Amino acid sequence: MAIIGTFTRDENGFTGTIKTLTLNVKAQIKKVEVASEKAPDYRITAGSVELGAGWTKTSNNGREYVSVKLDDPSFPAPVFASLVEQDGGFGLIWTRS
Repeated sequence: MAIIGTFTRDENGFTGTIKTLTLNVKAQIKKVEVASEKAPDYRITAGSVELGAGWTKTSNNGREYVSVKLDDPSFPAPVFASLVEQDGGFGLIWTRS
């Protein structure tokens, strides 16, 4: 388990940074209008580049979080993470499956 991003909530979703061995970007996780049941609730961007999407989920103990899928040409495969509330902010947590 590793924290690969830190975010704060704003009026459109979340703003923060994503840092990995290949990425170090300011990012936004923006709420979008849901077009269908499987469509994402959020789009993740760094500037004008879309990096991924997020879906609102509820944990087994009733806490809401955002399930995130990030993809970048420098990644060998998509990265899956969870945006969870932590210490007054939000952490993007990645766990290798």
